Amino acid sequence: MKAYQTLLYYCYSHIQDAEQYAADHLKFCKDLGLTGRIIVADEGLNGTVSGTREQCKAYMDYIYADGRFNATEFKIDDVDEPSFMKMHCRYKSEIVHSGLKDPHVIDPTKKTGKHLEPTEFMEMKDRDDVVILDVRSNYEHNLGKFKNAITLDIDNFRDFPAMINELAQYKDKKILTYCTGGIKCEKASALLLHEGFKDVYQLHGGIIKYGKEAGGKDFEGKCYVFDNRIAVDVNSVNPVVVSTCRNCGKTTPKMINCANPECNEHFTQCDECGWELDGACSTACKEHPRKRPYDGTGYYVKVPQPINKKKVTLTSL
Repeated sequence: MKAYQTLLYYCYSHIQDAEQYAADHLKFCKDLGLTGRIIVADEGLNGTVSGTREQCKAYMDYIYADGRFNATEFKIDDVDEPSFMKMHCRYKSEIVHSGLKDPHVIDPTKKTGKHLEPTEFMEMKDRDDVVILDVRSNYEHNLGKFKNAITLDIDNFRDFPAMINELAQYKDKKILTYCTGGIKCEKASALLLHEGFKDVYQLHGGIIKYGKEAGGKDFEGKCYVFDNRIAVDVNSVNPVVVSTCRNCGKTTPKMINCANPECNEHFTQCDECGWELDGACSTACKEHPRKRPYDGTGYYVKVPQPINKKKVTLTSL
């Protein structure tokens, strides 16, 4: 049994004085010894945290003890080591930035697409009257996606509303939306309904839950995750690698961040090109004067850098 766990979760539920709650929540997590990244907004919580099994259980108990978050569903992965280096908990205007001028146009607590459990999603996805819609960003679906899924050319979820017109051709179909853990689909499906789509669904618990409960059948490639692991295996039924190295075109499941901090782009790169370009996405980035040392992982942690004897700040690496 592995000693550590990583919890992925979200909950849409109104939080009174969310900015203060974020500060209190951060203190609780640090006192507990967790690492991770949590976003708190007036509309709810969105987080991934990691720690020992005991720490994770204490955190889940803490969340459920607060009646506002009873609908939270934790996706739990057993891991060899914590999936983060530090603990961050920040207040933001939304737990998922919708890109809408008035984000209150949609309310996931009131109206979203119909939730499909993993086995229901698996049964529906290949029907002729169904369209599978990936609502994630480019760098996520480039690494892995459902077979025959429609993907969108977006860099962030806030670009999703601008793509609605391109999806209008599918208004007479059943739209099955999916994302990593379900949180983006809550807003994407709500927005589709708001824009006149009639038959909209969402994969409850996202790709991660689908992998655990349905074996990940027909999810091609790996699933991008927002922690040190970068990507995880999902499909234990008919796995296949679909991502290719940006530099040479060779099939590879590896995704990294460009070693040039001023680029820092997520991209897929094979080990051979990684070492040849020293973790950079291009020769220009390899030669950048601030390029970070490459250790083969392509993962970089912000570290304190002394500015002078009186002041120490965090550099933006």
